[in-house]
Amino acid sequence: MSDTVNDVDLPYDEETASQQEKIQALRERLDILESQNEEMRDKLLDANAENNKYQQKLERLTHENKKLKQSPLFVATVQEITNNGIVIKQHGNNQEALTEVTDEMRTELEPDTRVAVNNSLSVVKRLDDETDVRARVMQVEHSPSIRYDDIGGLETQMQEVRETVEMPLKSPEMFETVGIQPPSGVLLYGPPGTGKTMLAKAVANQTDASFIKMAGSELVHKFIGEGAKLVRDLFEVARENEPAVIFIDEIDAIASKRTDSKTSGDAEVQRTMMQLLSEMDGFDERGDVRIIAATNRFDMLDEAILRPGRFDRLIEVPKPGIEGRKIIFQIHTREMNVSDNVEFEQLAEMADDASGADIKAICTEAGMFAIREDRTEIGMGDFIEAWEKIQSESNTDGDTARAFA
Repeated sequence: MSDTVNDVDLPYDEETASQQEKIQALRERLDILESQNEEMRDKLLDANAENNKYQQKLERLTHENKKLKQSPLFVATVQEITNNGIVIKQHGNNQEALTEVTDEMRTELEPDTRVAVNNSLSVVKRLDDETDVRARVMQVEHSPSIRYDDIGGLETQMQEVRETVEMPLKSPEMFETVGIQPPSGVLLYGPPGTGKTMLAKAVANQTDASFIKMAGSELVHKFIGEGAKLVRDLFEVARENEPAVIFIDEIDAIASKRTDSKTSGDAEVQRTMMQLLSEMDGFDERGDVRIIAATNRFDMLDEAILRPGRFDRLIEVPKPGIEGRKIIFQIHTREMNVSDNVEFEQLAEMADDASGADIKAICTEAGMFAIREDRTEIGMGDFIEAWEKIQSESNTDGDTARAFA
């Protein structure tokens, strides 16, 4: 029971204290009570916050408990639609059953549609098509900025790629008139840095088709069947978005020559390659889907993937000649503030055996030399010094690799 006013001890002696002392003592007691009241209010707020947290946890656990008590749903596929209902096949045990559905749901269903059914095999809802989300995120939404005029020294290769990929998409009637099937795939091979990926980017920029890019290493997985499933889903996404172009970079990661190795890793890679071969030229029609692939290791590829019908065009992308190097220097210096004394033909002769990527690195390094010396113009000496630096770095890398070997 709470104390009454008469039960509370006064903070002064009633008989001896003066009026002023009584007032002062009461004020001190009031300050103490206000401080205690503020402290209790803070504790109350903390307790309310803690209570809200436990209330939210209780609601979550109640919701999870309710879900656990619900009857499980099973995945099934619609086999046939009849006047008496629909025939479904349950996944896992392949059990077939005839079940009735509402008129509204009947309009949403067709053969091969995936549905969820309960214990009594009644259709609960339609399921979306099963495709790996990784296959969908590989679709390029925004075209790369690379154009054909950004690529130098590869006029023949560009022409063959355009004939293989662009012309069947833009002018299919030309192939019908001649009476031939358009090439279905092109393989670009050659040393690193020669422009294989840039050619694919230019195709993505110039065509209105859906462009799907991926690296061969993304198809290599440790779980059995996962890589093959991703390949199936990848081509399914392409067929859903026809016309489409699939670009597979570093295809040697999954299409290398088959061996007698019995390790689970090699077996999984070979399963993935078998699925890729089937999708490229198997029993089912590929549809209006074109394939571009690139590799630095043409010698490692399996013969099955190189045959016509899978890759109809095998295009070598070599290092550029002197005229090609001159054009590439001009392309990469278009936006640079270059001095009048820069001779592109001399640079092309100097950078013997340089790839397109090497030339781009030379131009970038030459610009860095000008920035270090606080200059706004890049001279011939900057390019020469940049080439010497890149050569020395490549020689150092080679010596390090041989030392580790």
